[in-house]
Amino acid sequence: MKHFNTVSSYLEYLELPGPEHPMLSVFNSKGDGFLPCPKESSPPITNDCYTISLKKFVKGDLNYGRTKYDFTNGVLIFIAPRQVLQWDNSVVFEQKGFSINFHEDFLKGTELAQQIKRYGFFSYSANEALHLSPKEEKQIESIVASIEIEYQNNQDEFSKDIIISQLSTLFKYANRFYERQFLIRKELGNDLLVQFNRHLEAYFESGQLKENGVPSIEKIANEMSVSQRYLSDTLKKETGKSTTEHLQLYLINEAKNILLKPNKSISEVAYELGFEYPQYFSRLFKKKEGISPSAFRELYKMN
Repeated sequence: MKHFNTVSSYLEYLELPGPEHPMLSVFNSKGDGFLPCPKESSPPITNDCYTISLKKFVKGDLNYGRTKYDFTNGVLIFIAPRQVLQWDNSVVFEQKGFSINFHEDFLKGTELAQQIKRYGFFSYSANEALHLSPKEEKQIESIVASIEIEYQNNQDEFSKDIIISQLSTLFKYANRFYERQFLIRKELGNDLLVQFNRHLEAYFESGQLKENGVPSIEKIANEMSVSQRYLSDTLKKETGKSTTEHLQLYLINEAKNILLKPNKSISEVAYELGFEYPQYFSRLFKKKEGISPSAFRELYKMN
């Protein structure tokens, strides 16, 4: 797999114009113009750059994951360093919007270097892109226009600080707009929760639990074709509980059913549920139910 250490080498591979700054590039379509088109296809590649792109696809539809989206309005996509990129030439688009690429070292020594790690949207995959309303699109485009002015000007001692400040503002708006998207896409949140529980049910019924232990959230998310971070954020917004909490609740409900079988010890129940250490199972059960597994069993006997 090819890896690109600089913005220049990455853009050269894409067959795009070279950057005006060694660690930053800005492409912005204006008026009736279009963005420069990168090479038609590529095997998997990685680079050391952050990318923020607003793409309006004038011709055709695009499949992101398993979902077909209408690109009448803008779609904002965030890519973090060392994420694997790949595309083919199955569909050709005329693109409007913007694309900003900057090397991760561009942020070194700034507050944004730490802040950017807290923005979950850099962990989201393409089918979880941010869909902007026309008003939101204009707000983002105005910030990018300011970035482009600084980018095109002769660089001075103030340029980097100004661009960093504008990037920080762009990310704050993106964070706000993602919050809005989570709130209005409740149907998606419900669907993800149903899928999540179905995958857990299938895993339990397959007998993998005892052999392989409790499934990781990453494994479940991959099977659902979503990123781990997006799954957790969506369920948290919709239900108030994280993916880990949903997994634990599922385990506790299964535990209750098994505990009602008097021929199994507490340790056997723990091992059957995929816990390597029975003490951890007992602590988790008591934390969620307020009583120990043995006390739950006794309580059931009394009733």
